[in-house]
Formats: sequence, structure tokens, C-alpha cells
Amino acid sequence: MSSVAIITARGGSKRIPRKNIKEFLGKPIIAYSIEAAIASGAFDSVMVSTDDAEIAEISKKYGAEIPFLRSDKTSNDYAVTADVISEVLDEYKNLGKEFDFFACIYPTAPFITAEKLREAVKAFKQSGADSLVPVVKFDFPPQRGFVCENGFIRYQYPEYANTRSQDLEPIYHDCGQFYISSSESFYRSHTLIAEKTVPYIIPETEVQDIDTETDWVIAEEKYRRLYLGT
Repeated sequence: MSSVAIITARGGSKRIPRKNIKEFLGKPIIAYSIEAAIASGAFDSVMVSTDDAEIAEISKKYGAEIPFLRSDKTSNDYAVTADVISEVLDEYKNLGKEFDFFACIYPTAPFITAEKLREAVKAFKQSGADSLVPVVKFDFPPQRGFVCENGFIRYQYPEYANTRSQDLEPIYHDCGQFYISSSESFYRSHTLIAEKTVPYIIPETEVQDIDTETDWVIAEEKYRRLYLGT
């Protein structure tokens, strides 16, 4: 099965300027995604979709391909990941290349490893599903959550107010690291969460949103403890 790893890295970033190439423990954060994808050996091509010349140059330095630049249409604040993937697959078609499946990898996901990608691709192939998504369990049951109304709180789901946490069904959320999908399914549904999507469960210690400077500091500390032993 032919495959491509698509790392999505536009130049604009509002909350953390130049986020996709900001230094993370000694090298641009995008390098972690590129190196993991290449080292996994799971993909025929590892490319970066970007509109930014500096991101393109750094990505090439770490081994990624830049066969074409992202269009203005998919580089604005309103373009969603599915739009970027569609453009990439269409551009490859124009070059005479098609892929049976792809991985969409985020550029700010340093906890991705080559081993994780190999395992996820293997699980995806064996499942016969349309797509695979890494997920992590909520650390607190959402069923016991509150909402605020007129300055007061109430249970969102009062039927669970007296249910023990251990008796509640575990609920998971997207890790925000990568997705794997068959190209045929994606063209049909234009979504990375298809009707038949299997989970790839990741422990909470290996997941960290990086949306603010505080998130960045926490992610670096987690990485040091997990991979550097410091």
C-alpha cells in the first residue's frame, strides 16, 4: 500500500509566534514530527505542507520533501485540516502520484515517536477501518462536569451526580498528534474521523496541547522526564 505522511505547518500563528519552528529543547519543534515519520519507515514520502519559505527550508534540512507550497486559500485562519489534506492529495495527483493511505501529522507534536507511528500504521492496516485516531482518556469524567448559568453552577448531566467515578464509562478525546486515513475514505467523506474509525490509545503522560507559552513549558518538562531522564 502506497502512503504519504503530510505534516501541516502554515506560517501564521497567533498565540505563539512562529510556533511551528520555535525551538523545543534544542531544535525546531517541527523536526520531531519529521524525524519520527522518516525513522518509522512507514511511509513512501514524508512531506510538509506550508506556505512559508523559512518553514520549508528548515523542513528540508531535517529530511522532509516540499514538492509544492500551500495555496493562500488553505493558509488563512479559516481553512481546516481537511481542506489542506484535499489540496495536498490533489496536487500529488497533478504530479501523477496517488496514495492508498496517508497520515496527517501535526508539526507541534514532539511526543510522536517512530515506534508509535509504526504501531499505528500496523493497527490501521489490520483493522480494515477507514481511519485511525490517537486518543487519550479524560482525566476527570465529563459526565460529572458543571455548567455555569446566571452566576451559579449545576451538573450538566444530573443523572450522574451520585454515580461513582469508577462506574462511569471512560470517555476519550483526540490527542491532537496525528491521523491516519485511507485516501478513498477521505475523498468520500472529507473528514479525518470517518464512520469506521479505530482508536489508538495513548497515555496521558505522552499527550500535551501546545497552544500557549505555559503549555510549551509544560511540554518541555514532560519531554525531559519521558525521553531525556532529567
